[in-house]
Amino acid sequence: MKQPRARAKEPPMPPPPAGFADGIDDFLAYIELEKGLSRNTAKSYENDLKQAAHRLKTIGVANWQKVTAKHLAAWLHWLSDEGFTESSQARKLAAVRMLFKHFVRQGRRDDDPAALLSGPKFRRKLPQTLSPGEMERLLAAPAGGDAYAVRDRAMLELFYSSGLRISELCGLSLQQVDLENGFVRVFGKGAKERVVPLGAKARDAVQTYLVSARPKLVKPRTGSELFISERGKAISRKTLWVIVKNSAKRAGLEKSVKPHLLRHSFATHLLGGGADLRAIQEMLGHASIGTTQIYTAVESSRLLDQHAKFHPRNKRGK
Repeated sequence: MKQPRARAKEPPMPPPPAGFADGIDDFLAYIELEKGLSRNTAKSYENDLKQAAHRLKTIGVANWQKVTAKHLAAWLHWLSDEGFTESSQARKLAAVRMLFKHFVRQGRRDDDPAALLSGPKFRRKLPQTLSPGEMERLLAAPAGGDAYAVRDRAMLELFYSSGLRISELCGLSLQQVDLENGFVRVFGKGAKERVVPLGAKARDAVQTYLVSARPKLVKPRTGSELFISERGKAISRKTLWVIVKNSAKRAGLEKSVKPHLLRHSFATHLLGGGADLRAIQEMLGHASIGTTQIYTAVESSRLLDQHAKFHPRNKRGK
């Protein structure tokens, strides 16, 4: 059997075969309009379902109504043989499962052929994080009193204090930040709104930026974006990436530091400090507590490392 290989981003699939298109279009409308899933998620599911439809057609299935559990099992075996990673297989299976559940709810099928399918077993990779000490060095890296240094310090402080997604941070407006009461209002995946607290240092850093730095970056066409570039436009994801990378270099951090490490570190440090997992889930904007639970594994792994490194009974005699 072929070993799963690293795959480039999957290209868009051609339109599904006759007999399959109607079901996909209806399902996509449902998950966007009623379930509130993002457009990017819907596009991923669309590509996965088109691919499944083409494969099912090649093994003699005429439409979704004719699909059996045996057909889907053969499709899963094909994905594995083609070298798709376990995470890709799991995502594609999730799309097909959602599709057939939708058909059953609609009455388009009496049975669900995907109900008893088991997906690939894989161990989820633990997210990398920064230690509290490394985070302190990163936050202090943008030195100086010029507008860009003040802005970068405010961005990093808010990023770490709130655990926002990269796109959420870059898209913040002035109206979303309430420094007096200490929170930021965020519109995350699926346009779901949540309120995230801000720590005192983040509030002070953002206040300093608003008073002494942002006015120097404002241009005639600047809108209500919170963090703006030298052109007076909202900070882009690429610019944020460069700011984090350069700050990590100035801080002397040896590991590869990417923006999402601040979000992972936010969650891990909260958990290590005794925060409730449900509260962390709400602040991160995770739809499922299962997604947040990965950070319990990170914290456990950290404790095991510390025990192995420092407990005297772990040191074998010569």
